[in-house]
Amino acid sequence: MKRSSSHRLLAHARTFAAGCVAVLLLVAGVWASWENAHHIVLAKGREHGTMSVTVCGEDACTGSFSPDADARERSSVTIERSVAAKKGDRFPVVVKPGSGDVVRTGTPGLLHAWVPLGGALVLAALVIGGGMRMTRIAWGAGIAGAALLTATFVAL
Repeated sequence: MKRSSSHRLLAHARTFAAGCVAVLLLVAGVWASWENAHHIVLAKGREHGTMSVTVCGEDACTGSFSPDADARERSSVTIERSVAAKKGDRFPVVVKPGSGDVVRTGTPGLLHAWVPLGGALVLAALVIGGGMRMTRIAWGAGIAGAALLTATFVAL
């Protein structure tokens, strides 16, 4: 029995709508990640140094900043609170231009910055597999997202 043209049209509409949702999820993941990631990826010409965490509040941790060669001394810098920052920790950071906020650098910092993209990949995999019926691509996106999240967990 042949499918009618309306069934084919609905199938294409479902695939198109699911594709739009998947693209929206991925763009949102990149957008959310890029807020911190661009300070790490495009770090040339920025102030680099080491942060020593002295106080952690509910939303942020504060500490001293030991500059590298071209950075200026700062009495205090702030980093967004995460499970990986505790009182007494020392790690490499880059200063966000025009502020006293810093972002963790190195492999752990880079992976942590891309966590929103990892979550978006996992969510998009569900949409790709369920809505678009593209199971191989869905498995690839899901595994890539899970690998990013797992690598971040291990690195931090």
